[in-house]
Amino acid sequence: MLCYKWSYSLFPLIPFKLTFLGTWLLYLPCTWSIGLAAEPGCFPDWYMLSLFGIGAVLMRGAGCTINDMWDQDYDKKVLRTASRPIAVGDISTFQSFIFLGGQLSLALCVLLCLNYYSIALGAASLSLVITYPLMKRITYWPQLVLGLTFNWGALLGWSAIKGSCDWSVCLPLYFSGVMWTLVYDTIYAHQDKRDDIIIGVKSTALRLNENTKQWLSGFSVAMLMGLSVAGINCDQTFLYYTAVAGGGGL
Repeated sequence: MLCYKWSYSLFPLIPFKLTFLGTWLLYLPCTWSIGLAAEPGCFPDWYMLSLFGIGAVLMRGAGCTINDMWDQDYDKKVLRTASRPIAVGDISTFQSFIFLGGQLSLALCVLLCLNYYSIALGAASLSLVITYPLMKRITYWPQLVLGLTFNWGALLGWSAIKGSCDWSVCLPLYFSGVMWTLVYDTIYAHQDKRDDIIIGVKSTALRLNENTKQWLSGFSVAMLMGLSVAGINCDQTFLYYTAVAGGGGL
């Protein structure tokens, strides 16, 4: 009976945790590095793409659970987040810990399917996952920390295929992902500016304010440059740069 009650009360977390867009944004950097690590003329490793897809779903959920746990007092004060299960008291902090433990345990099972280098690299990202929600309390650049967190797959995907990171490829690819996150999450943060000021949290939207468009243009250019450098360092063909240019045009 207790298990049923907990399962029923935790169920409302799922729609928030497994949103398609958030999972996709976490998954895409993984696909970039897995694709770049593929042998010339070969398709990316479908097993790894599937494995990382499962991992993205699980870690997206875990990250959001952690975020909701840290932010439950703030969420109560913001209309958009006031109905979240932890904020309204439908789920206790203890129940959230149990749920989080299940998510992380399943994610660990996925991680253990990789090589030892990748296991260590993947485990290292947990500190970012745990601390990211706190950044809005201390810096106007929490979106930068989100970028460092969400794009870890740009490193992990390559090492999962190759056995270790080629930093001449992985670092510019990772940098590009971080710049990309700064673009989309700064835009997203603008919807919460008024509430952020009231409750006393920070964001790049507040920091950049009227200069946001210029900064977003700069982030976009930096992203394209990073993708180009990554392509050069792993001997990509004209088709790759066409795709990069096409992405820049969007």
